Amino acid sequence: MEYVSNSPAETEALGAALADKLAPGAVVAFSGDLGAGKTAFVRGMARGLGITERVTSPTFTIVNEYEGGRLPLFHFDMYRLGSSDELFDIGWEDYLVRGGVCAVEWSENVSDALEGDCIRVDIRRGTHDNQRLITIEGGDAA
Repeated sequence: MEYVSNSPAETEALGAALADKLAPGAVVAFSGDLGAGKTAFVRGMARGLGITERVTSPTFTIVNEYEGGRLPLFHFDMYRLGSSDELFDIGWEDYLVRGGVCAVEWSENVSDALEGDCIRVDIRRGTHDNQRLITIEGGDAA
């Protein structure tokens, strides 16, 4: 499905709507340029899962964990990883079996490690500063 967002709030609302449909173990793989709105979408997912903590980009920590909602949220940033081998070094498989939702920014850097049934979210800039073109594919949540 393709969506047009005209503000960060609309992007977050789309993330919240997607989160309502996610089951334990769901993987949401994000692609898009720096500043496209991936973290805004994940903030919305957190809100949709009932997580009240402040959601920030895990660029320097690789993964941020958020508890306290309907499901835990594991927010990954693969920007600094060189290969999927490094993903397994940080315990990727352990996160998959913990019954939460894995939100993976810069998923293209570890695409060979992601299952074919993951939900893919591509976010691109639109015609004005705040506009985003968002494509969601895969899973029952698309």
